[in-house]
Amino acid sequence: MTKTFTLFLSTSPYSYENTLTTIKIAESVLNKGHVVNLIASGDGVYCFLKGQKAKGIPNAEERFSELIQKGLRVYL
Repeated sequence: MTKTFTLFLSTSPYSYENTLTTIKIAESVLNKGHVVNLIASGDGVYCFLKGQKAKGIPNAEERFSELIQKGLRVYL
């Protein structure tokens, strides 16, 4: 039975661990075959800017791009 999960992200990509936690949850749920919706609002929309140059931490743009290819639905 497929379930739908909706996540809400409103913090900037590199200020807190919220972005990485959201990525890990979405990845896990997608790998189990469920549907994931991600609503990004406020500073959360900065996770999807192109050309990010994160050093020493996971690049939010790249990780979310991979998840989008796996079926993540993003709403800005």
